[in-house]
Amino acid sequence: MPTVMWFRRDLRLRDLPALVDAAQADGEVLACYVLDPRLHTSSGPRRLQYLHDALRDLREQLDGRLLVTRGRPETQIPAVATRIGASAVHVSDDFTPFGRRRDDAVRRALGEITLDASGSPYLVSPGRITKGDGTPYKVFSPFFDAWRRHGWRAPALSAATTARWIDPADLGGGGDLRTEIPHDGVALDIPAGERAALQHWEDFVESELDGYADNRNRPDLDVTSRMSAHLKFGTIHPRTMAGDLGGGNGAQTYLRELAFRDFYAGVLYEWPHSVWWNWNTGFDDIRVDDGPAAEELFEAWKQGRTGFPIVDAGMRQLAEIGWMHNRVRMIVASFLVKDLHLPWQWGARWFLEQLADGDMANNQHGWQWTAGCGTDAAPFFRVFNPSTQGAKFDPDGTYVRRWVSELSGVADVHQMGDDRPADYPAPIVDHARERAEALRRYAEIG
Repeated sequence: MPTVMWFRRDLRLRDLPALVDAAQADGEVLACYVLDPRLHTSSGPRRLQYLHDALRDLREQLDGRLLVTRGRPETQIPAVATRIGASAVHVSDDFTPFGRRRDDAVRRALGEITLDASGSPYLVSPGRITKGDGTPYKVFSPFFDAWRRHGWRAPALSAATTARWIDPADLGGGGDLRTEIPHDGVALDIPAGERAALQHWEDFVESELDGYADNRNRPDLDVTSRMSAHLKFGTIHPRTMAGDLGGGNGAQTYLRELAFRDFYAGVLYEWPHSVWWNWNTGFDDIRVDDGPAAEELFEAWKQGRTGFPIVDAGMRQLAEIGWMHNRVRMIVASFLVKDLHLPWQWGARWFLEQLADGDMANNQHGWQWTAGCGTDAAPFFRVFNPSTQGAKFDPDGTYVRRWVSELSGVADVHQMGDDRPADYPAPIVDHARERAEALRRYAEIG
């Protein structure tokens, strides 16, 4: 009997366990993607552009044999499965709060047709790594040790030739299910899709991986992998990437970053409330600012008009290309939460609106790490000084000048005096004073 391969955060054909399972029934397989209006409402324009470009790449690899449909999955997937007389619908497992609710609804709607989940977007699926007493890890370092000991499976042997694909054009009356992949007209600074992801990764391994440990915190050098959007949409699996990592310092540092991705996915899985609420509820009573003055500061932060060059460079990079260097993400997050005293949720929501790689687990828990209300020995007492951070990680000001055009002629962008250009704003806050205020507020809840 035929089966359905329902693509979600796995927009690839290589290393896809669900595809292997879908093809094992010896019947034909219908490739399907559902454009869920809820996700389109909550996703920023660049994430949608990447998604739609990746779908076009997948469709091309399948010679057009990809059914794209629009609607709620609990309606569309049963309709598709019933249309072809499917015995099962195969998916990669989803561990996010939204994904679990969606899949439960689809499973109920399918009735006797099986929703078969296999594989996941992670090296080790959430829930697999636990402490000796069976409880989940709350601190990364011991999780990382256990994660490495646990290991992961070899890449699944799958490709476009794994299945005998059903052509959606051959579905009787299938026109009522089909919709076009949208053309958004949003410019991306990296190409999307599986073929682009594989090429991008190959180039990084060859040219930058060896120096990754030494250079990854330097936003001026353009040496990070830029694989985050590819991982977000599953156009490459981290197993594929891990297989190319050797024992060098750069490779092992990169592997640790993949482990962080698994760790935060597990935190969100075990504590789903932490998607928008403090993981550490002891921080629920911390004083944050609101009202017109706070909104005005927030707008200056979003626009990259704070008067702190490294902060403004990061925010303008985000606005222009939908990506920001990870070190700079920490700097701008610290500034929002600890210099401006604004809720981390404001910043997290703006990042999700702007980022092409916006991932709920990574984004929300990265913000909470900076705010001090997340997992680990949360560094609430650490308040990044934007000037010293800029001088340390962008020593020549190359990164700042790339994104803040007003400072193109300034000799030392991190220590400006009388040479501050008239068209560049003065600092909107006094960092030393606001650092002291942040620590006072943290002490109040201690």
